[in-house]
Amino acid sequence: MGKALLVKLWEALISVLPVTGIVLAVSFTPIAPLDWLERTVFAVSALLLAAGIGLFNLGADLAMTPMGRHVGEGLTKSRRIGVLVCVCFFLGVLITVAEPDLSVLAGQVGATVSPWLLIATVGVGVGLFLVLAVIRMVTRTDLTSLLLFFYMLLFAFSSLLITRGAQFFLPLSFDSGGVTTGPITVPFIMALGLGIAQTLGGRDAGENSFGLIALCSVGPVLAVLILSILSGGGEISFPLPDYSIRAGFGPAFGGLLADVAWDVAKSLLLMAAFFLLLQFTVLRLPARRLMQIGAGLVFAFVGLVVFLVAVSVGFMPVGYRLGLMITAYSEQLMFIFAVLLGTVAVLAEPAVHVLNQQVEEVTGGTVTKRQMLAALSAGVGISVGLSVIRLIFGFSLLYYLIPGYLLSLGLSFFVPKIYTAIAFDSGGVASGPLTSSFILPMSIGACVSLRGESAVLDFAFGVVALVAMTPLITIQTLGFRAIVARKARANAKMRKILSAEDAQIIYFDYKEAD
Repeated sequence: MGKALLVKLWEALISVLPVTGIVLAVSFTPIAPLDWLERTVFAVSALLLAAGIGLFNLGADLAMTPMGRHVGEGLTKSRRIGVLVCVCFFLGVLITVAEPDLSVLAGQVGATVSPWLLIATVGVGVGLFLVLAVIRMVTRTDLTSLLLFFYMLLFAFSSLLITRGAQFFLPLSFDSGGVTTGPITVPFIMALGLGIAQTLGGRDAGENSFGLIALCSVGPVLAVLILSILSGGGEISFPLPDYSIRAGFGPAFGGLLADVAWDVAKSLLLMAAFFLLLQFTVLRLPARRLMQIGAGLVFAFVGLVVFLVAVSVGFMPVGYRLGLMITAYSEQLMFIFAVLLGTVAVLAEPAVHVLNQQVEEVTGGTVTKRQMLAALSAGVGISVGLSVIRLIFGFSLLYYLIPGYLLSLGLSFFVPKIYTAIAFDSGGVASGPLTSSFILPMSIGACVSLRGESAVLDFAFGVVALVAMTPLITIQTLGFRAIVARKARANAKMRKILSAEDAQIIYFDYKEAD
């Protein structure tokens, strides 16, 4: 286990170095000068971030991924589909309610909708769509058809929201899809799908193992849109937090550490309690396996707490300051910086490594981790750049979302279905805690510099939605490219055969025996 931990820590350090190097390099220029305290805190936070990612990834390998597989395999083998559906519903609700980032979202709309009502509704939405995803796997329903139907439904509700004069809810609604598929739930749900698909078998088992995250990302958006419409379109406000580095120290740091530890513990304890209930009723795994899972949960807990504290103390305030200063220096430079930072920031998302590992295993190396990282990096870099363009020109988020999702859904008819399932899962995974705690504050800082605090809800929010959307296009483009390359190779072979000269053909002369 010690060797595995060192490997995870080294991989995490390599992932964090690009974004750290870019930020520190810019901090020594007139574009965005940071003081010595800000640089020191950011550098220390980057090291803690790497440690947190390494510990979390080891915990995911030891605990969350095996737990998900055992639950999926055990309940599917028992042929208790009703029990499987009920377990998935309650699991989706409870873990979503305990997600730390959902409380932040509820605080933004608390003046119009009760926070507890919002949290409960989003939790029910995730639970229902997780059930829908499991039923799709059991019945082998086409994922593209479901996604096409529900995204058309989302755009219909979005149009209704705009007609009611509550368009400022739109970015928050679509951001909620990325918020609720957090680093705790993603490895478990992905492994749950893999366990169910492998037990059901069939030639499409690899394809069916993906798609749960894709559908679970739709539920929160639909839930917030419905709540926004029912609320009557009342005004909401966004009080700008204190983004100074010094705000994270002293008594406030102890409170932050306690809050983060409690939020993470709630999620993991709910997951562990549910797993133990199934262990005594259905699974009955050996004690040695349970001890390994318990050790993995400890690693995941420590890693995620360290990760979240690091981004809150160091990355969040620095992200806001960078957005504020670079935009004031040059809007064009802010666009270039946003694209560059978005391209490398996704490398440090904890759940991205879990997804890439599973993709490579399920596809047998057809889609490699390197290809996935390249496609995700390109997608996130483009999305953060697009969000800066929206800030500069001030247009609706739907100008991106409608053509973007139409293109994504259109590509799904031309690429292998497994690429579509992977792509839509990747959208929820890429928009993780680093996006909401670093990229979003940077977007808020840029918005404050360009348009003032009153415009934050309309134009700064929505960047998480774009981060979740663009990988759908880039990864399916990767699949489309693979198809074109395969056909080109086949055509080249055929041309070579047809253009062969007669002299290359060997004639055999058979003589009859005397």
